[in-house]
Amino acid sequence: MNKVDSLNWSQFKEELVKNPDLNLQFQYAESKWVDASYHITEIKQAPIVSVDCGGVMNSWTEIIVQLWEPENEQQERSMKVSKALSIVAIVEKSLPLNPLGTVKIEFGNSDFDTRQMFPGEFIIDGDNLIVDLSPDAVQCKAITRGGSCGTNDKGEECCTPAPAKQKVELKNLAVAAQSCAPGSGCC
Repeated sequence: MNKVDSLNWSQFKEELVKNPDLNLQFQYAESKWVDASYHITEIKQAPIVSVDCGGVMNSWTEIIVQLWEPENEQQERSMKVSKALSIVAIVEKSLPLNPLGTVKIEFGNSDFDTRQMFPGEFIIDGDNLIVDLSPDAVQCKAITRGGSCGTNDKGEECCTPAPAKQKVELKNLAVAAQSCAPGSGCC
C-alpha cells in the first residue's frame, strides 16, 4: 500500500499564503478536475479518538475542507487563492483550527463518489495553483506499529489465519461383553 504523507493545517495554509494571486484548482484523479465553479462550502474540524484492534487508544484531529460543484456552472475560472484564504479567515474567527490537524479535501460529484482525499503535491502552472489530491486508504495501526492485532481469549490474533484444525478419529472403547445394557441389572 502506498502511504501518502499527509499535510497538517499549518503546512497547507502556508502553501496558500505563498500564492494569493493564483487561481486555486483541485485535481481529484488523472486528468479530472473539480469544476472551476466550485465553492468551499465548509471547513470542518474533527477530533477523532479510537481504540485499534491491538487495544491501543489513538487520537488525532482532521481538518476537512469540503468542495461543492453547483449544478449550473457559475464561472469559467477557479477562485483565487486569496478568496479561499478569506473563507479560511471567516472560519478561524469562529473556530480556531488545530495547526497540527491532518488536512483532507472532501469532494464528490455525479461522476465521482464523495470521499476525503489528501492534498498531495502543489503545482504552479502559469496563473494556477493546482492541488493534486491523493486517495486515503484504510490501514491497521497495530501492524504499522510493528505489532499485531488484538487476541481473543485463546490467544489467537485477529489478523492472522487460524491454524488448521487436526482431525480426530473417534473409536468405540467399550467391549461388547463387558458393557452394561439398560435393564440388565449391572448398574
